[in-house]
Amino acid sequence: MLKNSQDPTKTSLDHSIFPLVPRDVMQKNGPNVLMSGDGLMVTNQHGETVLDMMSMTTRAGSLGYGNKEIAQAMYDQALTMPYSGAGINYNNAAAQLAKTLAEITPGRLSKVAFTSGGSEATETAIKIARHYQVQSGNKPAAYKVISRWNAYHGASMGALSCTDWLSVRDDPAVRVPGHSFVANPMCYRNPYGLDVETYTDVCIAHLERQIELEDPTLVAAFIGEPFQQANGVQIPLPRYWKTVREICNKYGIIMIVDEVITGFGRTGTWFASEQIDVEPDILNMAKSMAAGYAPIGAVITRPEIADAIEHFRHVHTYSGHAVCCAVAAKVIEIVDRDGLIERSAKLAKTWAADMQANFGDHPAVGDIRGRGFWQAVDFTSDRKTHAKPDPQMVLDIAERARALGVIVGPIGTAIELAPALTATADQLANCTHSLGQAIRDVAPKYKLV
Repeated sequence: MLKNSQDPTKTSLDHSIFPLVPRDVMQKNGPNVLMSGDGLMVTNQHGETVLDMMSMTTRAGSLGYGNKEIAQAMYDQALTMPYSGAGINYNNAAAQLAKTLAEITPGRLSKVAFTSGGSEATETAIKIARHYQVQSGNKPAAYKVISRWNAYHGASMGALSCTDWLSVRDDPAVRVPGHSFVANPMCYRNPYGLDVETYTDVCIAHLERQIELEDPTLVAAFIGEPFQQANGVQIPLPRYWKTVREICNKYGIIMIVDEVITGFGRTGTWFASEQIDVEPDILNMAKSMAAGYAPIGAVITRPEIADAIEHFRHVHTYSGHAVCCAVAAKVIEIVDRDGLIERSAKLAKTWAADMQANFGDHPAVGDIRGRGFWQAVDFTSDRKTHAKPDPQMVLDIAERARALGVIVGPIGTAIELAPALTATADQLANCTHSLGQAIRDVAPKYKLV
């Protein structure tokens, strides 16, 4: 008879392979095993209960822990039709969810392919772009994909090949042929020390030059996050994406907008594409799509792109899994019914102002930025030059905030904040107070100008 271990820390270390965290670090500190959650509060194996301001670490948990409506939707669908396979066999939960996604995504996007998560969504989007270019006859030899510095689009082989962020980019395997990178827009700190207008021009010029270098007839797609996650919520100037759209049109390139993080209300609208005011050719989604309760992602495109593909040579076993689709449908229903996007967007404005008032003038704080319930505090060792901080300072501030009862997300030079859309004004104020205290406790230990 199998026996369950009573020590989750030991069991995890004995039997689990941990992503991203170096083995020696994990062996030294052990994993933080989350045992239970309620709303935005989560309790670990040591009985510590803290405020989760990162939506289940990955920004996916947009409705918090313990939502009974979602659990019931999972149960009901599992009894009715749990899984139908992928391909010729479909299920009603997937069909209805596809229709809903067509209604809430921007522009003419209306044809959906489901996946199990964000990396699969990137793989699927790239394949749709390539299949379209070849099968439509527009570009019979096109296979290349252009991404951007500091991009993150996933960790599977195709997605990894257009990724330039997190330690997954250092995988020793050779990237899939045909992938290249161009400069990414950053408004606070860029690699050339240029003013934001000039650097935006550089990013735009770099993209067009790279397309010409790679041969436009061979370039199938360009992929980018509307607001990049690297170093915390990078929001480009409005003209950046408008010009990228024009360049993609000029060279017949499919523009893929990766909204795995920004979708489903995270930035104050259903999708961030509404804020950058461009219509993607293909849009990726995952994470908050099911609020962290089930693994699901999707890709949506326009009819003229999907209909030009006579045979889509691609499959994922759990594409359109009925239980996952039922969860996503219930999440969308709750978000819409409770007005959570409008509510969070309104609260975010007060929250950002409070953070600015609390610690915005601290010598270690370079920039506070964000959209909706996705905010970032970017740090510096010199406010005048925007010099990068000691990376350990950022980690120490995050650890101190956790000791004060709040989970935040260190990400390069910044700390990310991405609470569930159900966060209250008091919880946001608690986060502001604790993070401010953590900054004041930790930063003086490091060299600042």
